[in-house]
Amino acid sequence: MTGQKQRMLAGELYIADDPELAADASRAAELSEKFNSSSVTDPAARRAILTTLVGSLGEGAEVRAPLHVDYGYQITIGPRTFVNFGAVMLDVARISIGADVQIGPNVQLLTPTHPLDAELRRAKWEAAEPITIGDNVWLGGGVIVCPGVTIGENTVVGAGAVVTRDLPRNVVAAGVPARVVRQIPSSSPDSDL
Repeated sequence: MTGQKQRMLAGELYIADDPELAADASRAAELSEKFNSSSVTDPAARRAILTTLVGSLGEGAEVRAPLHVDYGYQITIGPRTFVNFGAVMLDVARISIGADVQIGPNVQLLTPTHPLDAELRRAKWEAAEPITIGDNVWLGGGVIVCPGVTIGENTVVGAGAVVTRDLPRNVVAAGVPARVVRQIPSSSPDSDL
């Protein structure tokens, strides 16, 4: 493993155009292309491709194509999770998605960060911060989750929201940036959702 890949995996600044990382990105692009063009009439073959692409795929999880990733191997998807069309998961850092999560169409989970200093950006330095999505979270269509964010279990994020900070469990959040708009009672189902 190269020093740049070690730095990336450790969450440190690293040079993005490292040959080993380029090879990892090429592998992910090839597998993504296979998955995105695979036949929906052969779910076993689709799942086999997806299992090879991502770090971990829980039992009963479903991901609809197209799916776009940086590396794939930093993504874990929990059991019974559903990821709708057009997901973008930039997994420079770990993306951990819990069990029974619902992810709407065109959701973006973005772990990369870049230095504010223009000279460092020009020199191709970057870093990343992990994203964690708790169990039973629902991300509405077009939600963007920014680097370093954790979303607590049972939380619902409204369509089009941009999540820039951690969200606690059992809340509804919406807006740009996303803000908590109400609590969800944890002892009974919420039929309004």
